[in-house]
Amino acid sequence: MALRLAPASKLLAVEKAADPNNLATVLLDNYIDFFTLFFNEEKTAYDKAKVFRSQRLAQLDAAPKESPLRLFAKAIVHLQWAAIHIKFNEKWAAGWDFRDAFKLAKQNQQQFPQFSPNGMITGPMEMVAATIPKSMRWLSSIMGISGTMQHGSQQLEAFLHASDNWAKLFREEGIFYHCYLQNYLLNQPEKAFAFIEKQDLDLVNNHLFAYMAANLHLTNKQSWQTQRIIQQRKVSADYLTTAVWDFEMAYARLFHLEADAPVYFNRFLQQFKGNFYVKDAWLKLGYHYYLQGNTQQYQYCMQQVKQRGNTLADADKRALKEAQSGWLPNKLLLKARLLSDGGYSKEALALLEGKSANDFADLAERLEFAYRLGRIYDDLALDDRALKAYDYTIAQGSQRTEYYAARSALQAGMICEKLLQFAKARAYFQKAMDMQNHDYEESIEQKAKAGLERCKGK
Repeated sequence: MALRLAPASKLLAVEKAADPNNLATVLLDNYIDFFTLFFNEEKTAYDKAKVFRSQRLAQLDAAPKESPLRLFAKAIVHLQWAAIHIKFNEKWAAGWDFRDAFKLAKQNQQQFPQFSPNGMITGPMEMVAATIPKSMRWLSSIMGISGTMQHGSQQLEAFLHASDNWAKLFREEGIFYHCYLQNYLLNQPEKAFAFIEKQDLDLVNNHLFAYMAANLHLTNKQSWQTQRIIQQRKVSADYLTTAVWDFEMAYARLFHLEADAPVYFNRFLQQFKGNFYVKDAWLKLGYHYYLQGNTQQYQYCMQQVKQRGNTLADADKRALKEAQSGWLPNKLLLKARLLSDGGYSKEALALLEGKSANDFADLAERLEFAYRLGRIYDDLALDDRALKAYDYTIAQGSQRTEYYAARSALQAGMICEKLLQFAKARAYFQKAMDMQNHDYEESIEQKAKAGLERCKGK
């Protein structure tokens, strides 16, 4: 799990030669393909690797039926390929693999209830199933995928507290799921970071943990921590070569308006063979040049947004929409946005102090100002001020296509949830879900649905 794939491949080759019937090598081969394809998204590698999927499943099916590893290993293969298929826009294949993983894991749980790693799969899958956006709900209904946040979380927690040898073997993978779910679905990033610190995870030699921590810090507006982790990780040819490090560093540098951000953006865009977040990366690189007054480079980046990548991710959809519109961002609001996204809240607030929504002639800019101010106050734990700004944005922007109103409702719900005002929180989360035809609709809806699940019965 440390992403030292080169030595891992060599060890597997030795083991296969010594014991061709060792089915553990079949599962581990799939892990190597999963990490390589998930992080790098290279189409030629995908086309070569996907022929092994059915072969590996058939090999694992030949394992002794009395072994709890038989169905469990098959469930892992299906789950990994579901994630891979999503990266390559094969949604039906992803849906069926997710379904098969879910059913196999549930079946294994029934047959071998004492096998603790079952919860490592069934727990996260139930949590994800509970928050599927309405656009995908028909698919989950057809495929029989269901679950609740509470039950899923309990299963994963039970696995993490198990101390048997099977639990120890899969513990690192469970930790990875746990931290991401704590952050994205349970809305408890502080618990995720406390867990990382308490477990003393190796962020230097284990690149999977390093990526996870760097990514979570970036998501939670702690870009200086992202930079520290990336810079301190061990660099060696043993590890998976991937452009994601430059991707994360590029955003972290841009979020403090650093002059060297293009170095990392350009390196990522030159080396990355996939499509996810490519449009957004070009947009963000364009922002750098726009703030520097380099209109020619900015326009070039907007052309690349139109031509490169795809629109599977909400951020890429938003990037394409902006590039096609020809709209030029307000430089003051853009600077405040980037600084706020990086966690430099006081610097962002200093830019907006003394101004009001009425200082902006365009309604879209007035909404963005109120929303940005709300997010900054939110990050500074000035809850009353944040709620006032969010309420203004919701009232003025709920019928528009910008995401400001829907995201304001989501953030307001989180504040009320934190304050144990669950009825208000549910009302805000429902508002976020009810708004339609806006940017980032699916991701905001999923987070709002997770919020409703958390507040249920409270």
